[in-house]
Amino acid sequence: MKEKKIRGHKRRLKQIEHWKQFHVAANLERILSSWHHHYAKIRIYPWNGFTWGNSKTPEPKGKTRAAILNGLLDIYDSWQKQLDTLGEPYYLKIWLYEPNFTESEVVCATGDKLHFYDATFLKGNDTEVLNTKQYGSATNTLETLTWEHYIEESHFENDYVDDPEIYASLKDFQETKRWFNRMLKKPHRTTAYDKPIGNSTEFYSFKKGNVWIGGE
Repeated sequence: MKEKKIRGHKRRLKQIEHWKQFHVAANLERILSSWHHHYAKIRIYPWNGFTWGNSKTPEPKGKTRAAILNGLLDIYDSWQKQLDTLGEPYYLKIWLYEPNFTESEVVCATGDKLHFYDATFLKGNDTEVLNTKQYGSATNTLETLTWEHYIEESHFENDYVDDPEIYASLKDFQETKRWFNRMLKKPHRTTAYDKPIGNSTEFYSFKKGNVWIGGE
C-alpha cells in the first residue's frame, strides 16, 4: 500500500487549532446529562478515518504531531476543569496510540457509564514505560500524568467464513476464506462467547499496536 504525501502543513495547523477549540469549548455538563460519556477523536483531514484507493495516509510528524498532541492535552485540561465542578466521580483519560498516533483521543464518562471503558483494551505489560522524550515540547506535560500500557487489537469473528450466502459471489467467499486462514496463522488470541451471537461462537484478536492510557 502506497503512502500519500501530505501537503499544506500551514493549513493543517489551522485545522488542528479549530479542532482543538471546538472540543475545548464543549459543554460537558449538558452533554453528559444526556449521554454520560463523551470523546474527542482526531478528525482532521487527511487523518479523518477515510482513505481512497490503495493508499495510506502517513502518521503526522514534527510540528504537526506536536500540535495535535498539545491539542489533546489542552482538551484534557479543559474537560478536567469542567468535570471538577460537577461534584461527582468521573473517568477522564487520554488514549495515546503507538504507532497509530491519529487514533488517539480524549475520553470521559460519568454516572452509569463511569466504568464503561474499563475493559476496552487488553492490559499490557506493567513494566513498560511511556517514552515521553519522543514527544518533544509535550514531554513535561505528559510526565505530569500517570500512564498505563495496553494493547490495541483488531477483532474478527469466526462467522466470516461460515456462510457463503452472505457474499456477492462464490469467488468473494473463497477469497475471504483464504484471507481468514492466512490470518489465523499469525499470532493471536481466541475468545469464546458464553453464548453464540448470531453465527459467531468465538472471535480472534490480533495486535495492532500499543495504547497508553494517561490521567491523574
